[in-house]
Amino acid sequence: MRVLHTSDWHLGRAFHRESLLDAQAAFVDHLVETIRSERVDVVVVAGDVYDRALPSVDAVALCNEALRRLVAERVRTILISGNHDSPRRLGFGADLIDAAGVHLRTDPARVAEPVLVDGVAFYGIPYLEPEVVRGPWELAERSHTAAIEHAMALIRADLAGRATRSVVLAHAFVTGGASSDSERDISVGGVAHVPAAAFAGADYIALGHLHGRQRMSESVRYSGSPIAYSFSEAGHLKGSWLVDIGPGGFEGAEFVPAPVPRPIARVRGRLADLLDGSEWSRFEGHWLQVTLTDPERPKGAMERLRQRFPHTLNLAFEPEGATLAPARAPRLAGRPEIEVALDFVREVRGEPADDDEKRLLQEAVEACRAKEALV
Repeated sequence: MRVLHTSDWHLGRAFHRESLLDAQAAFVDHLVETIRSERVDVVVVAGDVYDRALPSVDAVALCNEALRRLVAERVRTILISGNHDSPRRLGFGADLIDAAGVHLRTDPARVAEPVLVDGVAFYGIPYLEPEVVRGPWELAERSHTAAIEHAMALIRADLAGRATRSVVLAHAFVTGGASSDSERDISVGGVAHVPAAAFAGADYIALGHLHGRQRMSESVRYSGSPIAYSFSEAGHLKGSWLVDIGPGGFEGAEFVPAPVPRPIARVRGRLADLLDGSEWSRFEGHWLQVTLTDPERPKGAMERLRQRFPHTLNLAFEPEGATLAPARAPRLAGRPEIEVALDFVREVRGEPADDDEKRLLQEAVEACRAKEALV
């Protein structure tokens, strides 16, 4: 059996206000071409199908088109919800859609109900917000590790009565994984990680959440996002894992690169050098994050840069040899919510929050996230 492992589509997401819907549609085209050329039997999408709980109309239309085309190729498709998705909205009509060969797994109560395809059991572990599942599952602690370990215990119990090969989809931050700026923080009590050992018992673990392709072990992998969603991903190779499941279980995986809509890069230097230097010519068609190092801030820098590099999206200023004063407005994108809240307290009050206040803020952040998971 050939399984194509992809994740973190984030349909509807923009890149520094540049729409990515065309690029995401091109990825869907690539997905269909790969299914045909590689004779794929099953496509698994390990969460974050959409970029937000209430996706745009255009994002929903693209998702509908993607699933329609996958059904037309006669491949089984299994999707789980990620921390950006609304499990209730993504999972709407799941039982009806099952009949078409598209299997939406967004309900934690169904983690031990596999999708059976030609002798392989596919289990979907959607993103598990610890506060949401702690009560129903009677977990001893509120943590991602406790939630995943309980889900895997249920799966192993079901597998024990089947004696079959298995693939588990999960949306989580596995210990040792490398993150990027475009992932939303999911930490609980400051801890977001789950040990890879928690997934023991399955032949292959198809992970989602981290946006760079990664191999946590030979059979535990992240496919990463199909498109770069932050400049921190400039060095990523985007795509999907083509996984072979044989009579004895996992046999190997090959990475299939996805098309690059427009390359991204980070460059730094003095404005005059960037505008005149021939070595920068290769970046003229890139989306760019530019850091200027001139001793004094040049006037009209963005407009001048865009004359040569029309797709410059982000501009920073770090003069050579200067010690910059701490910025009054800390970077927000990609930072944990609790850090942003604590920075706000420090900025407004002039002194940091004490331990009791930190604990109260952390509880408030986690309560908001738990409420969002039920939307």
